[in-house]
Amino acid sequence: MAYTVHQAKTHFSRLLKEAEVGQEVVVMRGSKPVAKIVPIDMPAKDEEQLPFRLIGAFPGMTWTDDAFDPLTDEELREMGMDDLADAPLVKPADNLSPTSHPE
Repeated sequence: MAYTVHQAKTHFSRLLKEAEVGQEVVVMRGSKPVAKIVPIDMPAKDEEQLPFRLIGAFPGMTWTDDAFDPLTDEELREMGMDDLADAPLVKPADNLSPTSHPE
């Protein structure tokens, strides 16, 4: 099936689906064919080895339970973030005493 550049840009997902099922997709500039979209044949070896793969995941990647805990002040300083280590977590309100509560 042949499509103009405008049609290809507008319906790119549909063109990919057509290519995935084996149809030849040609993109034309005017009456001149300029590109062909074809499916990529994945080697059977890779499919057997990795049937499922998360984007950004690396095989063998592990982490400890504390990996997502907040950094300590010492760890912030080691990373060059002294300003964050010395800053209060919440700016104290001027009109509140430690025992009063906002209404």
